[in-house]
Amino acid sequence: MSTLFLRGGLVHDAVHETPYTADILVTDGKIAAIGENLAAPQDAEVIDVTGLNVYPGFVEAHGHIGLDGYGIGYEGQDYNEYGDPVTPHLRAIDGIKPGDYAFLEAAAAGVTSVCTGPGSSNVLGGTFAAIKTCGRRVDEMVIKAEVAMKCAFGENPKRCYRDKANSSRMTTASRLREMLFKAREYDRKIKAAGDDETKLPPFDMKLNALLPVIRGEMPLKAHAHQADDMFTAIRIAKEFGVKLTLEHCTEGHLCADLFAKENLPMAVGPSLGNASKFELRKKTWATPAILDKAGCTVSIITDAPVIPLKYLPLCAGFAVHAGMDPFHALKAITINAAKHGGIADRVGSIEVGKDADIVVMDGCCFEISTNVCHVFIDGVAQPTQVKFSET
Repeated sequence: MSTLFLRGGLVHDAVHETPYTADILVTDGKIAAIGENLAAPQDAEVIDVTGLNVYPGFVEAHGHIGLDGYGIGYEGQDYNEYGDPVTPHLRAIDGIKPGDYAFLEAAAAGVTSVCTGPGSSNVLGGTFAAIKTCGRRVDEMVIKAEVAMKCAFGENPKRCYRDKANSSRMTTASRLREMLFKAREYDRKIKAAGDDETKLPPFDMKLNALLPVIRGEMPLKAHAHQADDMFTAIRIAKEFGVKLTLEHCTEGHLCADLFAKENLPMAVGPSLGNASKFELRKKTWATPAILDKAGCTVSIITDAPVIPLKYLPLCAGFAVHAGMDPFHALKAITINAAKHGGIADRVGSIEVGKDADIVVMDGCCFEISTNVCHVFIDGVAQPTQVKFSET
């Protein structure tokens, strides 16, 4: 049994708005106790973090790390299938490269969990996976192998598949509807067959992959920048009674009051960098704050590697500078992001029973001048300084 004891840090647990001084006991990779003046077990590794800030491991709710990463380029990317605009049967877990330097870089910065998966070219791209940012084999990194079914609206499907009869927003929506209609009918036939295998419909890999969506077990994860695309995603989800999360939400601030009424998880970003296409022309760091103040549940994302994942806390800092409440900004890269990805039972906050994913820093996590002192993933110390030559 491995035991870690962090003594006397200022704990920002992403649950209580006011930080507090406490000791943290970690046993076999889980947080076992939190409190003042705890007694350290004799066999514990004791680390004095007095005067330092202790945070939950940061969580990225939406990105493509491992499928598209550091120095990969077109030849090495595995996050889009360009041969077919409708590929719900693809699984991120089958394309993730654990050896990608981007994982080491992310972990060193305190980003300990990510939801990563197919890109936004396909109308239906496949399933996202939730994983830790350390490990040599993806099976060992997995928190949850399938957390959401990626779908996309707007410019990307139009641009990438205009030569495959998908050159308008109307076509993108109709293709998604068609697959959901077929999956619903496929599910109906399976249920009607009962235990009689002779009555089962012919197996269909794509429709089978959509069954968890139709059955309400997995949300659609909708890439949408423009407000109209976001509302199209909502409209289709309501038509079929399926769960939905909204990704990117670049124009979310334009209709924040309307989105708040929908009560959907919203991941905002990437907000750093140039508006590289038409549908990004209204992006602003104020979007997370405006949505949050309207009552929406907001996560902040890098869409890594669009923005390197190590800058996730800095992105939250930019949101604070643009008016977001600091505690809510912390939640946007911890517990809200974990809820967005369906993994909040294990990560996203410092609470007894959760995975011991903990970051210790010598200042505020939002500030570029702050240094990362310690990172623990499942209670195991990670390098905080990594050079590319070491990978």
